[in-house]
Amino acid sequence: MLIVMKPTATASEIDGVVNIVEAVGFRAHPMPGATRTAIGITGNEGPIDGRRFENLPGVAEVIRVTKPYKLITLDLRPDKTVIRVGDAMIGDSELAIIAGPCAIESREQAFAIAKIVQQSGARFFRGCVWKPRTSPYTFQGLGDIGWEIMSAVREEFGLKIVTEAVEESHVELIEKYGDVIQIGARNMQNFSLLKRAGRSRVPVLLKRGMAATLEEWLLAAEYIMAEGNYNVILCERGVRT
Repeated sequence: MLIVMKPTATASEIDGVVNIVEAVGFRAHPMPGATRTAIGITGNEGPIDGRRFENLPGVAEVIRVTKPYKLITLDLRPDKTVIRVGDAMIGDSELAIIAGPCAIESREQAFAIAKIVQQSGARFFRGCVWKPRTSPYTFQGLGDIGWEIMSAVREEFGLKIVTEAVEESHVELIEKYGDVIQIGARNMQNFSLLKRAGRSRVPVLLKRGMAATLEEWLLAAEYIMAEGNYNVILCERGVRT
């Protein structure tokens, strides 16, 4: 369900609707827009009667959402999403370039590539500290040593760090040392990882899983947003041949 507030709705009126939604056992997701705020409602507590919200102060209309995803839909937030990462942005009028190696292999490699990335005008450096691989014998990343290198790259070149979380414990490290959490194609339906990323305040770059339908991809993003993190970047990974 979606509650659309009037453009003139006050903060106290919006808070009032949120409080009532939560009082009946659901979760409210306020989404401020350019002209009005919409409030998405999620939860597994059974049906909810939209009529109880229609006459609340500040409410313009109540819309029942029939799509399986409730928060990522443009019905909730029709305005273009702009994600701020420090002093850099993704989704505004400027093209945001994320560039860097697949995996961090050494300090020399990372610094050489970061210098080129910086000189090209890009603001985001992508390099994975951990790498999920098809083969158990393939290089899987430097681990903790890689974090020292990535931290040095951020300090030396002023680039925003994008790196992959392979398991839940990695999210906390990215919150401390990185700027964007990447969830790779192989983990697109790792639901515990999606939920943990959803509880983070760090933006999430979500890659489309191999052979995943658009709906499956959007529902994976919904897992993140349902936990309260609305800064989700969808990344089309490519095709298999």
